[in-house]
Amino acid sequence: MTDFRAPKGVPDYLPPDSAAFVAVRDGLLGAARRAGYGDVELPIFEDTALFARGVGESTDVVSKEMYTFADRGERSVTLRPEGTAGVMRAVIEHGLDRGQLPVKLCYAGPFFRYERPQAGRYRQLQQVGVEAIGVDDPALDAEVIAVADGGFRSLGLDGFRLEITSLGDETCRPQYRELLQEFLFTLDLDEETRRRAEINPLRVLDDKRPAVREMTAAAPLMLDHLSDVAKAHFETVLAHLDALGVPYVVNPRMVRGLDYYTKTTFEFVHDGLGAQSGIGGGGRYDGLMSQLGGQDLSGIGFGLGVDRTLLALKAEGKTVGAANRVDVYGVPLGETAKLELAKLAAALRANGIRVDLSYGDRSLKASMRGADRSGAAIALVAGDRDIEAGTVGVKDLGTGEQVDIAIDAVAAEVRARLG
Repeated sequence: MTDFRAPKGVPDYLPPDSAAFVAVRDGLLGAARRAGYGDVELPIFEDTALFARGVGESTDVVSKEMYTFADRGERSVTLRPEGTAGVMRAVIEHGLDRGQLPVKLCYAGPFFRYERPQAGRYRQLQQVGVEAIGVDDPALDAEVIAVADGGFRSLGLDGFRLEITSLGDETCRPQYRELLQEFLFTLDLDEETRRRAEINPLRVLDDKRPAVREMTAAAPLMLDHLSDVAKAHFETVLAHLDALGVPYVVNPRMVRGLDYYTKTTFEFVHDGLGAQSGIGGGGRYDGLMSQLGGQDLSGIGFGLGVDRTLLALKAEGKTVGAANRVDVYGVPLGETAKLELAKLAAALRANGIRVDLSYGDRSLKASMRGADRSGAAIALVAGDRDIEAGTVGVKDLGTGEQVDIAIDAVAAEVRARLG
């Protein structure tokens, strides 16, 4: 028994469970690709200042949860805790914001946050995300939300709901901030919470502690203080969602955990996951690009949790992604047969047929057990004498029927049987 274990809060996905993981990731990505979003691959780590400035220094993500370290050049770098800031950095650096707009990108991969590990909440979390950058259009907000909704539904998930609100714009947010601070400063807040109220009062509304939530229950709501422009934007988003047939619930108390969100903000929740019910969310971030040194362009995006979606599917009793089974299993009984079946396997694989072989000089009985466990439809069985005679046994693993076929006709016979 090894002394080495995976770090706490970091999951392993192994067969056959990994097939479900891949199916969820690819299903969510597929919904984005069908809407014209192009794949982007970005670094796992970035300059720490990118996240401090982009995500917000008052957020729990930046102040408590980031994996930050100095590299050998004494540069402060951070394992990415979320995807939007890195995408925006890449868009600015490579000038994509100066081409056709909106820039529509999608991505998938691991992100890292030092959280208390629990079911579906890992320190290495897997997400699928999209970003649509450069156009301030409520119709685009609705498209992004519909892509996420469609991704979940394509997997057969249906016990979730979309909660949505608006966090206002640059006109009404400062006024609401002052109003909220006035309310919060009348409360008996602890020192840390009062500090948050001074820096970013919205962060207090995001506090999950029951005592704080009870104290802030009567706090003024952003939805009641929207500017005319922000209100019209939100109402148009809802009208588009209605037209697209995407159901939603307006949640005026919703506050996302990242500081860059403005206007449209949303979250997908699944009650089958208990208190930690979120399976994904996102929103509009109209000031982020200029904040990171780029043009003053708007954007909207989301991040969907692959790990959380897997748990939601399990809560509904649904499975996705068949195990990676093979079509053909080769059983060589001798060195000459091993070489010939390896050549046959390579030829079949080149034609898109999934083939595995028995290795290790196992007996016929042991090899056939392996064939049965593989899920293959066909076994290719041959000993050295069979190869010398120019034949290979082609066995139907469903019926048990076996016929000898000339070696040069085996590939065609297999393709015909598999259809």
